[in-house]
Amino acid sequence: MSETAMTAEATPRNGATGLLAPVDAAGRAFGRLVPDWLVGLTARTGIAAVFFLSGRTKVEGVLDVSDTALFLFAEEYRLPLIPSDVAAHLATYAEHLFPILLVLGLFTRVSALALLIMTVVIQVLVYPAAWATHLVWAGLLIYLIRNGAGTLSLDRLLRMG
Repeated sequence: MSETAMTAEATPRNGATGLLAPVDAAGRAFGRLVPDWLVGLTARTGIAAVFFLSGRTKVEGVLDVSDTALFLFAEEYRLPLIPSDVAAHLATYAEHLFPILLVLGLFTRVSALALLIMTVVIQVLVYPAAWATHLVWAGLLIYLIRNGAGTLSLDRLLRMG
């Protein structure tokens, strides 16, 4: 066997060699054990929980926007071009609607895009120092926009994505 063939045989597809080769192999084996539907469901429910729980802090009762939320949008968040009371209502309703759709796997790409836009607005206009948190959110949302909900979803059942 030639030296080139031996090297190619000993090097995993991604090029990990030496001490990293067993770790890479274990990661690939684990990846083969995790079904695609679980990856999609985990991404959807994980990011949905972040936004839904945030939305719940803005309401009293079922969907009455709280005075505290109205105050925050008027005094702390201060979005340009949109009156603060309108922004408070839009954000609160979006943080309830889109996460529910994500958990169901219904209109997943549209819902993830809406939440990604919200994430960008929060990053740029409200909390620019929280970029690490927003990057995690964006990663999950970009994954869902690119790949859709996965096999365990209403999108797949209805042949929508």
